[in-house]
Amino acid sequence: MENPVIASPPARLRGVNLGGWLVLEKWMTPSLFEGLAATDETTWCVELGRDAPTRLRAHWDRFVTRDDFAWLAGIGINAVRIPIGHWILGPPYPYHWKYGVDPYPFVEGGIDVLDRAVAWAEEFGIGVMLDLHAAPGCQNGFDNGGIMGVCEWHTREDYVAYAVELLGRFAGRYGSSPALYGIEVLNEPSWDVSTKQLEDYNERAYRAIRAHCPPERVAVVFHDGFRSHREYLGFMQPPQFENVIFDVHRYQCFERADIDMDIYGHLHKAGNLWRQEAGAIQGELNLPAIVGEWSLGLDLKTVSLWAEGPFNHALQHMDAFLEQIAYRAYGAAQLLALEHYHGWFFWSYRTETVPAWCFRACVERGWLPPRFQ
Repeated sequence: MENPVIASPPARLRGVNLGGWLVLEKWMTPSLFEGLAATDETTWCVELGRDAPTRLRAHWDRFVTRDDFAWLAGIGINAVRIPIGHWILGPPYPYHWKYGVDPYPFVEGGIDVLDRAVAWAEEFGIGVMLDLHAAPGCQNGFDNGGIMGVCEWHTREDYVAYAVELLGRFAGRYGSSPALYGIEVLNEPSWDVSTKQLEDYNERAYRAIRAHCPPERVAVVFHDGFRSHREYLGFMQPPQFENVIFDVHRYQCFERADIDMDIYGHLHKAGNLWRQEAGAIQGELNLPAIVGEWSLGLDLKTVSLWAEGPFNHALQHMDAFLEQIAYRAYGAAQLLALEHYHGWFFWSYRTETVPAWCFRACVERGWLPPRFQ
């Protein structure tokens, strides 16, 4: 039997992120952080020290399993985006002062988990997008970038060069896998990083990946860096650059105008404005685009380690019946818009306590469709 990933790469990606697995985020797995001062994977590993490996390896083994890949394939999900930290291959990696006395504080063995995930994807015919989610020095100051409150990746050439090298190593390691669909060169770099810096980095990353992966096999993906797509007009165009995909992330719970919106405003923005935006982005860039992250989350308080509030949201005064309808409508409105892109990835597959951000919970509660084919 032909491997479905080889035989027919999906025309449209319908996927989920496997967030909170190989890069920890406190709000997604609060049980791991209970009793600790840590806010991210760096400070978690530093604070736990010798106790970190046992606890983290247990998490790796239980948080995402082969059964999860089987379930995803069974409902028609055809791709996963896997966030990765720069430490995944083990030492040596560049030092940051947050590491303290141990120059290599991160738990080793994550690469074996990633190997296992790629093998499961091959088995079930699911495409894999590898995503460099946490770069040396942190590229955005978020907990998901590895070091909350620090954004120094772009300030040191050894940080940037290591990220480029790492992408080449990923490409070499997984380039022959029929499951590898693409490699995203950097997740959510900060608005503090200039567009020129990002363009230079994206081109270096492209060359590193293409040294191992031809364009007919593997896509190279870059994120918008929290700025208008129009800052990239004419960037990474064929024939010099081939099989390049632009990534945007779309949420409605982080900006005050969205937080104060009622459910009808959210539905209009998702179903109408985002649909129009999909055509504008792809038409003006002359590149396919994906929405690499989206969710049903409307309550900032459940996901933020930094926001001060107020934490009002559109569903707060609804009874259980209306809340159920609202989540279904919001999910449907987003999907109707996101289907105008080359693909999408829900954030995320699993969370411990926040169902609106947990794909499996959203499907099982009926907020999202039971099948995606």
